[in-house]
Amino acid sequence: MKHPTSRSCTGFTLVEMMCAVAIAGVVSSLAVPGYQSAMQKTRRCEAQVALLQAQMVQERFRADHAIYGSSLTEIGLPATTPSGYYALSVTDHSKSGYEIQAAAMAVQSADIQCRHLRMTVDGYNIAYASGADTSFSNPIAVNKKCWAQ
Repeated sequence: MKHPTSRSCTGFTLVEMMCAVAIAGVVSSLAVPGYQSAMQKTRRCEAQVALLQAQMVQERFRADHAIYGSSLTEIGLPATTPSGYYALSVTDHSKSGYEIQAAAMAVQSADIQCRHLRMTVDGYNIAYASGADTSFSNPIAVNKKCWAQ
């Protein structure tokens, strides 16, 4: 009977195992930021849908009253998006228009450039703005990215 030598045994060496771990680490470090970016964009879409829903409800409210609603409570909408990633608020209203803002909360606040979204309706004109803070100072290209236009 022949005794196995160290060369005839099969299996992984420590060096091979460390190479596999290093490759997995590099691949995951490239994949995780892309995944997080996709999740931020998905949550941002939720805020946009909530703002558009608020626009629709504001128009219904205006049809029954002489002015647009001054708060979300008044028009019958919740103050956060369904998943709770954005806080919504009516920041201005008049007979001819209103302004609704969405501010990122929780993990969505890591979406720095698009942390704040604003929709302004003035008569038939609708303007979309975004920013890292409430100054909504994003340049046009970044604003289009935030609103996916």
